[in-house]
Amino acid sequence: MKLNTRALLTMLLLAATVTISAEIPGRYYSSANGKSGSELKTALSNLIYNHTQVSSYSDLPRYFQRTDVYPNSNRWWDMYSNIKLYAPSFSGLNREHSFPKSWWGGLTTTPAYTDLNHLYPSEMAANTAKSNYPLATVSQSTFDNGVVKVGYAVAGQGGGAARVFEPADEYKGDFARTYFYMVTCYQNLTWNKSYMWMLQQNVYPTLTPWAQQLLLKWHRDDPVSQKELDRNEEVYKIQNNRNPFIDYPQLVEYIWGNKVGEVFYEENAQEPAGDPLLITPVQDMALDFNEVAVGNNSVSRLYFKGEFLTGRLELTITGADRAMFSLDTKVIQSSLVNAAAGYWLTVTYKPTSEGVHSAKLIISEGGIPGSRGVFLKGEGCPVPTLTAFKALPAEDITDNSYTACWEEPAQVVDYYLVTRTRYLPGQAETEVLQAETNSLLIDDYDPSVSESYNVCSVRLGYRSPASNEIYVDRAGIIGVTDDLPLGTAWIPGGVRFVCQTPHENVTIYDMQGRAVMQLERVDNNTEVLLPVGVYVVTSSRCHTPTRIVVH
Repeated sequence: MKLNTRALLTMLLLAATVTISAEIPGRYYSSANGKSGSELKTALSNLIYNHTQVSSYSDLPRYFQRTDVYPNSNRWWDMYSNIKLYAPSFSGLNREHSFPKSWWGGLTTTPAYTDLNHLYPSEMAANTAKSNYPLATVSQSTFDNGVVKVGYAVAGQGGGAARVFEPADEYKGDFARTYFYMVTCYQNLTWNKSYMWMLQQNVYPTLTPWAQQLLLKWHRDDPVSQKELDRNEEVYKIQNNRNPFIDYPQLVEYIWGNKVGEVFYEENAQEPAGDPLLITPVQDMALDFNEVAVGNNSVSRLYFKGEFLTGRLELTITGADRAMFSLDTKVIQSSLVNAAAGYWLTVTYKPTSEGVHSAKLIISEGGIPGSRGVFLKGEGCPVPTLTAFKALPAEDITDNSYTACWEEPAQVVDYYLVTRTRYLPGQAETEVLQAETNSLLIDDYDPSVSESYNVCSVRLGYRSPASNEIYVDRAGIIGVTDDLPLGTAWIPGGVRFVCQTPHENVTIYDMQGRAVMQLERVDNNTEVLLPVGVYVVTSSRCHTPTRIVVH
């Protein structure tokens, strides 16, 4: 029955080709006409890479309410599970990079980090199981919620990854076209060598042979759905760019499939008539700054691209709250907008009072008929008061991973920042990781290297004080048993004692047998500082010496 349904959908989509094409903005893809292969892929990359970014990663659930909710409903459209969850609450969901951010090294400054074209709401358990595994067909599953599977790949797929991720049949084309978009839009990125299961470094065609074959099959078997068409339009109104492989599914064949080497032309493509055209921004799109603390400001960039515009474009802000929005210029020379690189306008929102604020940017002249309007929106919020909270001991420590944990603070927060420090000989390496919930999986743990973490919360750009420091040192902890009741864990420049009950008359010796420190009493988590070296410890309850290393 499912195959028949998909076949019927395919027939309906083919019948609607003219209507679908008519919704594509005029001459939007004119730069792709007459190109093939690598040149075509690069032309599309140049077209879609320049787009207006959403206000922030933490604000994504507000955008998802426009892009990923079932029509005439407030139920989240989750491609990762069939659990019914409802907006505006985002409880139980994650902001999921369907194309894993670790594949480009996790860089948060690239537009890919907040690009709605590959970000979707995902149920937490499914998102955790998916991890950063590649797409593939699962032969034996280790996770299966009835919608998605995670497990071992069939022969010839997976690229050597330990596990792979397989979406439901009805969404396989969605994921394939998402991946085609990502490797096209971001062909300027350098992929992380540890996760190149589906990728070659960014030289055409970017995808490995097995990945091309898989994604082509999924793309062909699962044609563009109404869901994708509707979502593409909403993303366009937010970001000012589109997924070409939803607008023109046949583009996939010209770049990776059975039409490689052939020249692409839009359906009914004609030579430009020479009439002035402002391609972006989109009429009635909303530049949404979301929540900003009163007295602070938020800056966004609006992309302008046109053809055959004349003179200059004039910009005016209207509306009751117009004083809270400002532009870096009120006039743009049309030659800058006509240029291949287009033009970026900087727009600033600075609320002076609490509440929802709105205005409208009016774009006129340049030879365009009438004018074009862009809505400006923002909400002024009180400056948050954030307090420190307690980090908890790491859980589920293995030979290559652990889960950092912490208490949930009483205040509303946008996200958490986990500061992870690894203590190497002669130096300490620190990285800051972002988490959405009060735990974070660290999947590159090395038990031979001691490390620690602390956590702070973030709300509207403000940070709480850092939590206490938690040390993770699987190799350096000696278990507490009846025979060995005193354990130790390494800390920077010293040692932390682990014991179920207090120890008295504790003596620390150096390797020459000299007593360098005597302690009348040691409790669980007592810490002492020592010079770099190797030591042994005894106590009145622990006659077998315990060896410790300080570095």
